Amino acid sequence: QVQLVESGGGLVQAGGSLRLSCAASGLTLSTYAMGWFRQVPGKEREFVAGIIRSGSTTLYADSVKGRFTISRDNAKNTVYLQMNSLKPEDTAVYYCAADRGGVLYPRTASLYYDNWGQGTQVTVSS
Repeated sequence: QVQLVESGGGLVQAGGSLRLSCAASGLTLSTYAMGWFRQVPGKEREFVAGIIRSGSTTLYADSVKGRFTISRDNAKNTVYLQMNSLKPEDTAVYYCAADRGGVLYPRTASLYYDNWGQGTQVTVSS
């Protein structure tokens, strides 16, 4: 059974940092591109960051570029999202997801991602 479990969310003041982790089980992470998405109530889930299988190529939404960093440790079957200089508008539930495609470049559309975690809440206070 495939499971993606996010952790590391919480409440932080604006300007602060958080590091999200996504631990995978039931799949070999090195055979998937991985993505982080976020969603606020009443809005569509949006792409935040993606990373291909090898980790050599990453992609970021313009809203987080320069502040967030996605990385992966295939030996640990874990993907990370380092979030710095957090803003109140970063408040959302953050999800990690696995994509069997995205071989050369991370894909941004959620429909390409086969497996999803349950999400972790990130709240940034002003």
